[in-house]
Parts: sequence; structure tokens; C-alpha cells
Amino acid sequence: MISATVSKILNYSCVDGPGNRMVLFLQGCNYRCKNCHNPQTIDMCNQCGDCVPSCPTQSLQLTTQNNKPFVVWNMSTCTECDTCLTACNKQSTPKTQQLTVADTLALIKDNLFFINGITVTGGEATLQLPYIIALFKAIKSDSTLQHLSCMIDSNGSLSITGWQSVLPYLDGAMIDLKAWNNTTHRWLTGRDNNRVLASIKWLSQHQKLYEVRLLQIPEITDYEQYIDDVAAYLITLNESARIKLNAFQHHGVTGESLNWATCKKDDIEALAALLTERGVTNLVLPSVYV
Repeated sequence: MISATVSKILNYSCVDGPGNRMVLFLQGCNYRCKNCHNPQTIDMCNQCGDCVPSCPTQSLQLTTQNNKPFVVWNMSTCTECDTCLTACNKQSTPKTQQLTVADTLALIKDNLFFINGITVTGGEATLQLPYIIALFKAIKSDSTLQHLSCMIDSNGSLSITGWQSVLPYLDGAMIDLKAWNNTTHRWLTGRDNNRVLASIKWLSQHQKLYEVRLLQIPEITDYEQYIDDVAAYLITLNESARIKLNAFQHHGVTGESLNWATCKKDDIEALAALLTERGVTNLVLPSVYV
């Protein structure tokens, strides 16, 4: 059965798409963003066991599976202290679970009367695309679930062929445009942004683009430097697509980005004004800056 490596489940969220949603965080990412707020979701655990002795509640145990070492996580005794993350030389979390599509459907049904939809995020969720397709297809095929909207939160690196395969079951996607200039994007994430721009445009053309997100990092991101080009691109997207401006903060980040200036309300409002002057509409600004 198709399964996914899941690092976290939020039964209820009002910030990951429209309405109240169940959110599945899938482990693994193909980007190495310097400003990642969830760096523990980037790499898959290599089952080395270095984290096991560090756990104060003994919620991690090193066993064998198929004659290979395997770290088992006891969710019921874990206190989420994250000591294991500091013990890992990859800063990868061992606190994951394998969920089949059937497992996931059971969780959804337990929360059915409290949610409007499902969002899969990460990490980079589309690295586990077969699971997403199977899950969304199962939801749309079930008369008790088919009213739920199915959405993907992505860095936009999926190929057009990949988007085409999930399109019949997809209600919307939220895509991060982390920088405009390819050189800046590559420095910030380790990858080019050609696929990101192509994904945004293709999703817009098929009325599946729910939101484009711009994370403003003062003196780091380049939206203002290339504001005419950014605005000209954004105004070509479907009118229903939200343009969400996010303010960089230090929550969860590590390394050099801890020394970067955080984004204040004035920074966001200045960017919003520049975009508005150039005809960009449907802007969504942060409600809090902390």
C-alpha cells in the first residue's frame, strides 16, 4: 500500500488554506533554504541511533528491521523537547511515522465534522507525490469525504508533468516564490527558480493557484530590487489568486539566518505599496509581526 513519511499532523489549522483544515507535514525536502523555519523536516533520518541516548523520556529506541538498525519513536511518552534534534548531526527528526492512505483516511474521518479540507505540506510534500495522488483520489471517491478541499503547500519545484498527474484531484496550491532573480534564489535555497515560476503560471492557467507567497527578508530577498518585473509577472495570474506577503522572523531558523534582520510592519507595508502602485491586487498582509 502507498504510504508516506509524516513528521507532524495538525488536526485543525486556519492558516494553511481556506477554512479549518487538517494539515499533514511530510518529511523530506529538495531545497536547503538558509532561512528554513522547519529545518528538521529537510533530511530523512538515516537510522544511525545517535539521538537515542539523548532522549530524557526514553521515547526513542534503536532496534533492527530487516537486519538493519531502525529508530522507533514512542509518540505517547514523547514530550516534544526536541533534544534529539540537537543530537543529530543532520538536524533531522526521528519523530516520524509511516502512514498509508487507509491510515490517513481514518484520521480524516475522526475529524470530519470539524474540518473543511486537507492540506499536505512539508518539507516538500510533492517529493511523495504518489501518496498525495492516492490520498486525494480516495477522498474525492468517497461520498462522505468528497466535499473536503484537497490542497498542496509547495516550493513549486514539481514538474508540470507532476502537476498534471495530480490535477484531477487538486483543489488548489499554495506556492512560495522565495526570490525573483535566479542567482538570489539559488543562493537562498540551493536550487533554481525556473520550475517555481513555471508551476505558478501553469497552476494559474488551470485555475488551481490559491496563493503565491513572498517572504520578505530585509536586505536579503530581492522583490523590491526587481519590483517592476515581479509586479508584471503577478498581474498575469488569475484574479482569484492571493498574493500573500509574509514577514521573516527567527522562529525555528538556524545558522547564519539568525543574524538576519527580522521583517517589521513598515517593511511589509512598503513592499505592498510598491506592488499596489503597479497594479497588483488581492494582497494579503500579516496580522501579527512577532
